[in-house]
Amino acid sequence: MLVEILVYGAVASAVYAMLAVGLTLMVGIARVMNLAHGTFYMLGAYGVFTAGVALGLPLALGFALALAAAGVVAVLIKEICLKPLAGNMDSMLVMTLILALLFEEIILLVFGPAPRSIPPFISGRVLIAGISVPSQRLLVVAVSLVTISGLWFFIARTRIGGAILAVAQDPEAAALMGVNSRRITLLIHVLAAFLAASAGILVSPFLSASPTMWLWPLVKAFTIVILGGLGSIGGSILAACILGFSETIVAFAVSPRLTELVALAILFLVIVLRPSGLLGQRTGN
Repeated sequence: MLVEILVYGAVASAVYAMLAVGLTLMVGIARVMNLAHGTFYMLGAYGVFTAGVALGLPLALGFALALAAAGVVAVLIKEICLKPLAGNMDSMLVMTLILALLFEEIILLVFGPAPRSIPPFISGRVLIAGISVPSQRLLVVAVSLVTISGLWFFIARTRIGGAILAVAQDPEAAALMGVNSRRITLLIHVLAAFLAASAGILVSPFLSASPTMWLWPLVKAFTIVILGGLGSIGGSILAACILGFSETIVAFAVSPRLTELVALAILFLVIVLRPSGLLGQRTGN
């Protein structure tokens, strides 16, 4: 059981990390509490279904096309729906919720309510300490590690990454230094969409695609961001591991039906005991 908890906990943590890091970028840099973030998780799954199953294209190409579509949707949402509301956090919160519900209805109209199955990107199983693990689940962990490591390198070691950090720390000062805050914010929207869509694409072979699949990933992403500390990428990764392994332990030790309660319990405790999160800064007594 210990090996299974470690393996499946790592898979859950990898998915949650991709979701939460994208949302952390939105909150910490774009300064948008994006309730449509889970929508990109759903769009990624349906995008790869459309390209790889409905159109019969290679799954790798479907992956790329689904990411491209998610990026286009992110740009349209930012420029058409959120740009006019800049500075009005309450209106943006309501708008992103409306968008999330709208996309759910569109998916229902186009694909229907029945879950859609997607074949695995990698078939077969791998034996780990006597436990047979589907290769697709290990692919999730590998892609998550490469993606998040690449994102860290991009932000920490490149010129554009330096501009991102400048906007995150002080948008007005960054503008005075010649940084185009609008382009940086747009880039953040696209990166967040890529991360969420990648998570949805990778889990679709073993969770299927359904019109309501955006909701719980959104709840868990917000739980992780709050637990890790608003705007802290490192905190989000740590919190993703805490939630992923906590859910896995509950699933194996008690019941898989109780895993959704773990995120709600963690969120409740964090808000009551430490609203600033694990790596967040306290702002008062």
